[in-house]
Amino acid sequence: MASGAVWGIDIGQCSLKALRCRTHDDPRKFVAEAFDYIEYPKILSQPGSDPVELISEALKQFLSRNTVLGDRVAISVPGQSGLARFIKLPPVESKKIPDIVRYEAKQQIPFDLNDVVWDYQRMGGGSVEEGFALETEVGLFAMKRDAVFRALDPFIKQDIEVDFVQLTPLVLYNFMLFDQMDELPPADEYDPENPPESAVIISMGTDATDLVITNGFRVWQRSIPIGGSHFTKALTRELKLTFAKAEHLKRNATAAADPKAVFQAMRPVFGDLLTELQRSISYFSNLERSAKIGRVVALGNAMKLPGLRRYLAQNLGFEIDKVESYQRLVGPQVVTAPAFQENLLSFGVCYGLALQGLDKSGIRTNLLPREIVNDRLIRRKKPWAVAAAALLALSCGVSFAAYSLPLRSVDPELWKAAASRSQQIVDKSSSLKSEEQTAKTAFLETDKIGQNLVTNVEGRLRWLELLRAINRCLPFEPPLKADEKPLDIPLRNELHVTNIDCQYIEDVSVWYAQAKNWESADPNAEEAKPAAAAAVPQDGAVQPGVVQPDVVQPGDPNAGDPNAAAPSGPSGPGWIVRLSGHHWHNEDRNNQGAQFVRNTLIEELRSATIDLPEGVGGALKPVAMKDLGISHPVLVNPERVYQREVVDPNAEADTALPGGMGPGGMEGGMGMPGGTRPTPLAGGGATGGKTRLLNCFDFNVQFCWQPKTPSERKEAQNKPNAGENPQQL
Repeated sequence: MASGAVWGIDIGQCSLKALRCRTHDDPRKFVAEAFDYIEYPKILSQPGSDPVELISEALKQFLSRNTVLGDRVAISVPGQSGLARFIKLPPVESKKIPDIVRYEAKQQIPFDLNDVVWDYQRMGGGSVEEGFALETEVGLFAMKRDAVFRALDPFIKQDIEVDFVQLTPLVLYNFMLFDQMDELPPADEYDPENPPESAVIISMGTDATDLVITNGFRVWQRSIPIGGSHFTKALTRELKLTFAKAEHLKRNATAAADPKAVFQAMRPVFGDLLTELQRSISYFSNLERSAKIGRVVALGNAMKLPGLRRYLAQNLGFEIDKVESYQRLVGPQVVTAPAFQENLLSFGVCYGLALQGLDKSGIRTNLLPREIVNDRLIRRKKPWAVAAAALLALSCGVSFAAYSLPLRSVDPELWKAAASRSQQIVDKSSSLKSEEQTAKTAFLETDKIGQNLVTNVEGRLRWLELLRAINRCLPFEPPLKADEKPLDIPLRNELHVTNIDCQYIEDVSVWYAQAKNWESADPNAEEAKPAAAAAVPQDGAVQPGVVQPDVVQPGDPNAGDPNAAAPSGPSGPGWIVRLSGHHWHNEDRNNQGAQFVRNTLIEELRSATIDLPEGVGGALKPVAMKDLGISHPVLVNPERVYQREVVDPNAEADTALPGGMGPGGMEGGMGMPGGTRPTPLAGGGATGGKTRLLNCFDFNVQFCWQPKTPSERKEAQNKPNAGENPQQL
């Protein structure tokens, strides 16, 4: 059974540190109940040492003096063994953040996600407005799966269940945030442009130094590959000592026979450490120009080296505070113990780990592999599952016995005749259902043959009707009389279609999801009238790639009604037809560019009718475009009117020009009247005729076509009469 206490265990290169804590009545404090500090006989990176054996012996010694039964356990892993990235997200819906983070994880983590253990957390200071997360920063943390299992292996061998695995720099951030930063503003008042003062943590270990810079809401970290053992190695190299003697001399440098020689031998390491710290802090300052560093805190027993803090403070330009006590940690038996006081600087990591185990940390990510968590959950639930299964079996046995006793008192002969009649009725019902299903299947097969026959006849008209409908909707000038001169090119009501594309898709709603943005930008469309004033600029063109927002006009009955129904679009299989071309009708400021296309082709595709025969050889009857299956015409991505040099047809004989189109609105003529038309110059050069500059507008019109045969149209027209009273006809 859980005890509510947490062990924070830090396996370092020099020693094992552990701190057992539990919550306090004051939420800003917590209680230390026990600690342990076990120094290895040798440093793990020292030549001739066996790290696996040293860690195993230290854990055995720890378990001989303490118990972890019922306690949660949190451990740390070195910062250089993992990866930490802080990503600023664009404004995005809160529910989509996990998907975006997973995408970013694939980009930021240089390994297959199956080979790493990763987790993320939204940092404080962002805001959410109308479901959108603004100024959001996400911390992404990862570690190779095999490295995590190497860190867990000593604990698994000693039957210690680890509940939390965290990177050491993040543990130090949690410690600093809880214990050393008292005057932080609330998260909703955080201003990225004017953040609180930042604090720097320099935690020197045996082989590396963790540098953490935080303002309480944002954190930046780097692992510097210089630690206490580098001073020992310098003494070994310069003074020709063994590693053990050099380590002893380093710890007692002031009592050495020649302290000056000792510090002179370590001076290059002092300089290297200073250079790395200056370079890292300078890089952070360039990265976060609004950050102001207010204080520097030193942690780690290696920071007790005489003269190190003073040397760094003089050269960094910041006063370096030495932690004399932990402000939020209570428990006299621990905090006043001589061994705890002597190694106070090395318990910062254990402090931060205990915070996470007690759910008081700022960063709560956990790199414990998910499969371990699931195995433990199953193991803990298994006794309850077995008990539930046994109880269910017992209940079934009791129920069976309770029903068996009354069953013995019933004579089956009393119910035999009724059961036989009942079975006969059931058999008869099954036979009738089978006959019904057989008849229905035969009917459907016959109906399918009839439908195929009708479709083969009427299907031949489908594309002819489409082309005729497009031809009907294109504007054109009436034929010229014998003595009549053609209108000037910019005054002609003509659209020049250069290309027709058709594409079949299974669900046209996929197309409409994109096309409705352009439909809402059309002031002539019924769906867009409330938003026309905001969606269409004065020149009739919509900025490419920009979807104009809906604007509710005064007097709109739906204004302020969030439940107002949005216009529905087409769905199901169909064709998407695209008409591409250009026009020269750009002199009338009220009817030019995109507006001319909307007033002519788009409007006709919405509302025009066309005379079509009712089937093969039938009489002509007017048919609306929507009855042909044509709907939702849109002008896609209209661009601005531009000038284009063309051959002037009025300056030459009224003949077809090379590269031009035949009479009518589309290439090949399609039977529409027309006169001479300008020929665009290829490459801007003259072709022998006189040229002039005309205002040209290129268009791309798309619409949905879900074809209806004449039979389907006739059936649709007769449907309203199906429900009338025969006496009224």
